[in-house]
Amino acid sequence: MPALEAWGASSNLFHQGFAKESEDDSVIAAAMAKPGIVLRRPVGSSAAFRERAELPSAASLDARPRKEKAKAKKAASAKPSKRDGKSEREAAAKYAKEERQRDKQRAKEEAEAAKAREKRNAAIEKAQAALLQAEGEHEENADALSKDLEAVQQRVEAEEERWRKQKVRLEADLRKAKD
Repeated sequence: MPALEAWGASSNLFHQGFAKESEDDSVIAAAMAKPGIVLRRPVGSSAAFRERAELPSAASLDARPRKEKAKAKKAASAKPSKRDGKSEREAAAKYAKEERQRDKQRAKEEAEAAKAREKRNAAIEKAQAALLQAEGEHEENADALSKDLEAVQQRVEAEEERWRKQKVRLEADLRKAKD
């Protein structure tokens, strides 16, 4: 992975002056320990490089430690370290191995996600089929009840008609008896 891609940049940060090659042995050791991973530290601090840099507090920015000046003088007087071809090849090999491991892990995660997606889709299809079946049963039951209700309604109407006729006849008999 090129450095620009790792940093999320689209232009050459070295050319623009935002990045520079380091000669500090501790920085180089930290970078070699984690090739391909962007290491950060708070701006203006001498804290160790990490994957996640904590922001400095206002108090820590105001109070500069005295050791910082001594380190700066020592770093200025220190001879630039020579690059070791063997360690660079080892770092490149380590990076390539980690890249393969990341690719393998990514493929494994994608396979697990696909399996989970298939399982979820199967559960959705099963639930939809059950819903459709239940809707069909509901429609059948509702139709049967509707027919039963219609039959009961006809019986109610027939009873009302029978009662109306019987009442008219009985009232006529009652008037005859009173006369």
